[in-house]
Amino acid sequence: MRFIRRPRRTLIVAVLALATGAGVYAYAATNTVPGTSAGAGSGTISGYTISSVSYTLDSTTPTNLDQVAFSISPTTTTTVKVQLASGGSWYSCSNSAGSVTCNTTSPQATAAAATQLTVVATQ
Repeated sequence: MRFIRRPRRTLIVAVLALATGAGVYAYAATNTVPGTSAGAGSGTISGYTISSVSYTLDSTTPTNLDQVAFSISPTTTTTVKVQLASGGSWYSCSNSAGSVTCNTTSPQATAAAATQLTVVATQ
């Protein structure tokens, strides 16, 4: 009788394992993944032309710079920022048909620290 029970238990365990495996497979097989897109492309990056740069000194403390102004071409830029020294603060600017003004009072720029003008612009 012992030999008969062991194969029967093994058969029951095997049937339960197969049923569980089939259930897990059926559950996993019901996953859905939405369609997505991926790709690569390239486009030309062209620069801007900056001209007519001028600086406005503070009337009370003339060692401070209150504003930088310049012309930019193409004139359709939407975002313009300037930096007056390598590693210095970035200042936001406004563009009106190619005439750009940048307030440099927060933090206050100084003439002594203004060693280069870096302009970053995007459309």
